[in-house]
Amino acid sequence: MRREEHLAWSTCGIAVHAFRFLSHTTLGRPAPTFTIPGPRQPQRLPEILSPGEVRRLIEHAANRKQHALLATTYGAGLRVSEVVRLQLHDIDGERMSLRVEQGKGGKDRYTLLSPRLLEELRAYWRQYRPTLWLFPGRDGQHPMDVSTAQKSSTAAKQRAGITKRGGIHALRHAFATHLLEAGTDLHTIVG
Repeated sequence: MRREEHLAWSTCGIAVHAFRFLSHTTLGRPAPTFTIPGPRQPQRLPEILSPGEVRRLIEHAANRKQHALLATTYGAGLRVSEVVRLQLHDIDGERMSLRVEQGKGGKDRYTLLSPRLLEELRAYWRQYRPTLWLFPGRDGQHPMDVSTAQKSSTAAKQRAGITKRGGIHALRHAFATHLLEAGTDLHTIVG
């Protein structure tokens, strides 16, 4: 499929799963009767946004809510699923930290909260007055949807004229890279 039809790895993966489903579920054959190697995804390094590109991306957010969302994603190095699930009580202005509950792997952790980000979040709160979720969805009762956050980032990136690959997760990569470049030790960044 890859060699002769020049299909994408993801298309080949769908075919592999379809063959497995046909054999095991439809035909009722025992699962380990044959082996089809799964496709290997080519590994690409992310394109890291420069500090100037991060600043432009955040500045080109459509409104203060999206601005605060993107600033928090970058400023705390959060995954999109983590930033949309932040609640007001997760912000600790005294300890200058953000609590991330049930992040990747079901782990709770704390991350950085800079004075600049804290001020941004305070200005955002004064305008929007969220009550439970820091970034609520349209109904106010649930967190913002991940796809909404991703679309906000993509639109801001286009308005900023940034052509590097990557969505909102590029802000997390930039956060870690910029800390490393500033001399922060790896254990502090990963820990």
